[in-house]
Amino acid sequence: MSMKPKFLVLWGDGINCENETSRAIELAGGEACKVHVNELLKNPQSLQNYQAMVFPGGFSFGDHLGSGQILALKLENTLKAELQNFVKTKPVLGICNGFQTLVRLGLLPDADFQRSCALVKNEQGHFIDRWVELERDEKSPCVWTKTLPQDFVLPIRHGEGRFVCQDEKTLNRLQANHQTVLKYKENVNGAAAQIAGVCDASGLVFALMPHPEAALHDWHLPFEGKAWGLEFFKSAVNYLRSER
Repeated sequence: MSMKPKFLVLWGDGINCENETSRAIELAGGEACKVHVNELLKNPQSLQNYQAMVFPGGFSFGDHLGSGQILALKLENTLKAELQNFVKTKPVLGICNGFQTLVRLGLLPDADFQRSCALVKNEQGHFIDRWVELERDEKSPCVWTKTLPQDFVLPIRHGEGRFVCQDEKTLNRLQANHQTVLKYKENVNGAAAQIAGVCDASGLVFALMPHPEAALHDWHLPFEGKAWGLEFFKSAVNYLRSER
């Protein structure tokens, strides 16, 4: 039996960051298995063959009807029971479009298929592509961020990345439970409480708007500094190894 934990990396239908994401998993010591959306929908049981799952960034279905909307509907119609079981015990990561998909599926922030939050158009009304400073909640249960420093930089590239909650109560609860894993250091897109990434209460399901797979090496940064993107994937690999 391979000691490398197997990560399902979803691809196809306009998802376009699966190669960089797979490379990050391999560099972190995991085994990346790219699986086309249609293959997974044809064989929902195959989800059980993996120890973790990643929804990469991109523009699934060209973002028609809104970012992540069609992908979320397809997965919910065919894969709901399997996903419900998976998220109870295994790490799941959503990056950018993957975040939008997980929120629309209702797998974040509560992993209960209820929608209580959304990612809407940036308050500027246009696409943003830049590097941002982030800070991490060190009390967060998130298994994907355990080895990250409190402050670091990552790139963002999104048009619909503004995180909002249906009410103040939901936002306060997420903050009190330390589910607001990452925050922007400044107001980048109008997100509630400058939230850049959230996890569910267990810390297994996590998603963020910035792209860790685009900051794996120091030379990925356009300025002097340290790249921390690989740590997200290392953190998950460490968690899976310890679980074994």
